[in-house]
Amino acid sequence: MKKVAILGRPNVGKSSLFNRLARERDAITSDVSGTTRDIKKRIVTISGNRDFEVIDTGGIDDSSELFSKVKELALRTATEADVILYVVDGKVIPDEEDKELFYYLQELKKPIALVVNKIDNDKEENTKFWDFLEFGADMTLPISVSHNRRMNAFYEWLELYIPEKEEPVLIEEDEPTLEDVLLNDDEAGEDDMTLEDISDEDNDTDIRVAIIGRVNTGKSSLLNAILQEERVVVSPVAGTTIDPIDEAIEYDNHKITFIDTAGIRRRGKILGIEKYALGRTTEMLENANMVLLIIDATVGVTELDERVAGLIEKYRLSCLIVINKWDIKGEKSYEKAVDEIRDELKFLHYAPLITISAKTGLRVHKILDETIKIYKRYKQRIPTAELNNILRRAINRHHVPSYNGATVRIKFATQYETKPPKIAIITNRPDGLHFSYKRYLSNAFRESFDFEGVPLDIVARKRGERVENNEG
Repeated sequence: MKKVAILGRPNVGKSSLFNRLARERDAITSDVSGTTRDIKKRIVTISGNRDFEVIDTGGIDDSSELFSKVKELALRTATEADVILYVVDGKVIPDEEDKELFYYLQELKKPIALVVNKIDNDKEENTKFWDFLEFGADMTLPISVSHNRRMNAFYEWLELYIPEKEEPVLIEEDEPTLEDVLLNDDEAGEDDMTLEDISDEDNDTDIRVAIIGRVNTGKSSLLNAILQEERVVVSPVAGTTIDPIDEAIEYDNHKITFIDTAGIRRRGKILGIEKYALGRTTEMLENANMVLLIIDATVGVTELDERVAGLIEKYRLSCLIVINKWDIKGEKSYEKAVDEIRDELKFLHYAPLITISAKTGLRVHKILDETIKIYKRYKQRIPTAELNNILRRAINRHHVPSYNGATVRIKFATQYETKPPKIAIITNRPDGLHFSYKRYLSNAFRESFDFEGVPLDIVARKRGERVENNEG
């Protein structure tokens, strides 16, 4: 698949063009110079049958150490791309630095267009646009992304370098009917079978992992270490990552997409575009399967860390707690450090913990194996018979407490959803099943089935009562 890279100096409209191609407000756009700092990628389609990967890069600027890293990453992306779009601001006179960058990119011998953005009307096209012809580009395109002006000519040029998709050859096969599936399911109960029970869990190999934590805990460094390549800008400047950045890798027959989210600050310290970043972080969590919660070993768990961890509970995600900077942790022993973290993050009691150093690479390689193990538990479905064997043993050990003098009878249990696993306890008095007894049952299931790293939801329902998928 062809790769199309969008480059240019800060605040010229690169992210707006990226959003236009992606047909969604994906990249954060702002009047603040340098809003985009990392690489964003999306697969997009134009003309109905031409697919390509569009890549948004950070603004090229030499004004600071941070932006010099942004520039390095952007130029490296250009060398890996098949087509380059160099965007300039059509409302200002041509800049010498723009010319130098454009000439450098021309030397890569790839299709390249000079995209003169913010040409909002005919008057500007007849005056300001002509100044940019001195670049000597093979293709100069006057457009206005915000006004959707002259975009047809832009797409026509792009189509020259994006091939049409080959139509797949369709092979007709006899599809199994729902009745076939039901007849072949030995565990299907007369009352308990739902559409959620019919799924192809084993073939579900796409994992979306959000990397979250406070600012400067090393999230971007960890992503680079996992990828074994510098794909995300790393800087001592707090809040370097603004847009959530996702990078996918293939590992052990799984596609794992890691999402580096913006570092979270105290509410009173969230400024400007970081407010957008926080909103994007929560959006990413809604679509994630798992979280790597990054804790700074040199600081330990702070009140803000606890609040960040609370997002994992809110979205009921599987989790791996990653203690970063273990190479400079200080004098604490492993046991003491882990005990303190466990004590502060009691509500994530189910999450395994790993100590690493993103800087040195210490134990980073183990994260991929742990990710796959946890995801398999997150999507697992426990057979009804096994579930009820454990339920009966648990009830025999500790009988169900009565409710206001009335007997509470548990009839059976059934798992009605995965990701996370959700178990319905069918009882004559759902309101009478105390939360402490549900917690007891949850612990009993955890002792018998491997749910490490996975939240487990227990809900009480009457027989035949609909169980909502968003409960728990």
